[in-house]
Amino acid sequence: MTNSGDQENPVLTFENKRYDLNNLPDDVKELVRGMQVADAQLRLHEDTLKVLAVGRQSMALQLNERLKTIDPMAD
Repeated sequence: MTNSGDQENPVLTFENKRYDLNNLPDDVKELVRGMQVADAQLRLHEDTLKVLAVGRQSMALQLNERLKTIDPMAD
């Protein structure tokens, strides 16, 4: 789903079809806005997951370095 065009004539492209956003019914416009919010939230959470993964990797490297000086338990 993409929203393109200038401010006066916004165009919704959905499943390879184009629609004049101004001429769509209000309930359809609300669905489009809802999908835009959902897309933004997905991007936000994907970025958060990336940050968490980098932080976890950094902690694993630090843990590995610290454990080098500690003898493990016998099996």
